Amino acid sequence: MAACIVIADDLTGANATGVLLTKLQYRATTVMQPDHCGPELLYKYDCLLYPTDSRGVDAAEAYRRVFTAAQTFKNDDVLLYGKRIDSTLRGNLGSETDAMLDSLGEDYIAVAVPCFPSSGRIVVGNCLLVNGVPVHLTDIAGDPKCPVRISEVDTLFRQQSRYTVASIRLKDMIDGHNALAQKIRSLNRRGVRIFTMDCISQEDLDLIADACIASGKKIVAVDPGPFTAALMRRMVSPRRESREKQILLVIGSVNPSTTAQLEEFWRTQKSVNAFVKTRLLLEKDSCEQEIQRVVSAVLQTANHNIVSSVVGDGVYPENRIDFLPYMEKDHCTLEEVTGRINRAFAEITLRILRAEPSFGGLYASGGDVTQAICAASGAAGLDLRDEVLPLAAYGRFTGGELDGIDFVTKGGSQGDKQALIRCVDYLQEKMKAYSAP
Repeated sequence: MAACIVIADDLTGANATGVLLTKLQYRATTVMQPDHCGPELLYKYDCLLYPTDSRGVDAAEAYRRVFTAAQTFKNDDVLLYGKRIDSTLRGNLGSETDAMLDSLGEDYIAVAVPCFPSSGRIVVGNCLLVNGVPVHLTDIAGDPKCPVRISEVDTLFRQQSRYTVASIRLKDMIDGHNALAQKIRSLNRRGVRIFTMDCISQEDLDLIADACIASGKKIVAVDPGPFTAALMRRMVSPRRESREKQILLVIGSVNPSTTAQLEEFWRTQKSVNAFVKTRLLLEKDSCEQEIQRVVSAVLQTANHNIVSSVVGDGVYPENRIDFLPYMEKDHCTLEEVTGRINRAFAEITLRILRAEPSFGGLYASGGDVTQAICAASGAAGLDLRDEVLPLAAYGRFTGGELDGIDFVTKGGSQGDKQALIRCVDYLQEKMKAYSAP
């Protein structure tokens, strides 16, 4: 079983925490369907993150979702449980924390550290400040779904939780982590189950983590991610090996130039390829099965190759699809039909990248496929850095699941038969430079 289980109130939060853990060299994955988690998945990763999509629902429903999730992933092998909360205190903080404590048992306490120093979120005097402004005086106060009109962290938890809450201030940390550990034990003996912590820096996060470990108590880390990462760093050694980052090629273009570039690449470069039977993506009964087949084919051999490719079989003319019958059958436009294919390519891409974190670079050919990947991953944008060759751009994804991953995008008709080789070589060099100490 994974050493760390994080239950988040939304997908973005789960991914954000997962990225923090991945940067510390832990293998992390966001689980979308727990029923599909077999033993291989549960033991392959250091950290499993599960979003309950419970931020905007009523407190009772949020409790039910989190309690059910905690029960699903509860296991004696788990060393750290996290309850990922919003960095601006939106949502059902108290009821979701109660659900974690009720599920895990009375031996556990919840330590809430809603601090994210690198994002301007700190807690001083029990007040959450966002870039120096109390959160209830920011735009968050007017959030249409989850307005926050109180900045005092312990007050919010007391209003929402049925457990006793204690606030730990900065002055309580002056004497070091051993003294803080003693205070936690003492308050817990008096019935406190939820502790809210002042915190203004990474040093404070580290001190609180050290105190939690020294206290000997079983901890649920309630935070936006940095405190969970600080605890994990002290409790579990990463299993990941340092190795050269891999590149995934995702090619949906059917232009003849693309075919020539691929054949030249396969002829001269060591790689593994999985053809997508594009026609199967247009049928509801076969789409998911084909997605799973392609993902499995890549993952089974990915560790033996630096470059893996996913290519639509339409690069060869005999596999080209006449879309008109599909448009007539489903009473839809050409754009809607081709959109199914693009979304399936995006889903294949994300599943591969989630399952194998060693992929650090992505080459995408076909503008519609690239756009679908951006949409499916929740990318905020593309941080453009350079021109590889005419109409081939290099940059990094910003925001979403692919945040920080290097990419090259190119139009399918552009370049000579060496164009793909040059793009991949360029991407490899940039990835090496970016990861160099």
